Amino acid sequence: MTTLDAVSTGATLLLALILLVLLMQYLRLREIWQLLLGARDFTRWVCIWETENRELRSELRAEKAQLQALKEQLAAVQASVHTA
Repeated sequence: MTTLDAVSTGATLLLALILLVLLMQYLRLREIWQLLLGARDFTRWVCIWETENRELRSELRAEKAQLQALKEQLAAVQASVHTA
């Protein structure tokens, strides 16, 4: 094996090593990208759930207020029945 063959073989091995490192980095970056996409989707769902929760709490407050008003009306009717 001549010096030129040794250098050529070394360069080929070095290129193969670089290619292997790049492949590993690509696979890792692809995994990170998938995690980011999943986090983006989860964040979107969290926003939707927060909006729904705000709406439900608002409706619950309105229902409680209506229930309180009905209780007051019932008490007034009962008081007027007892006085009559």
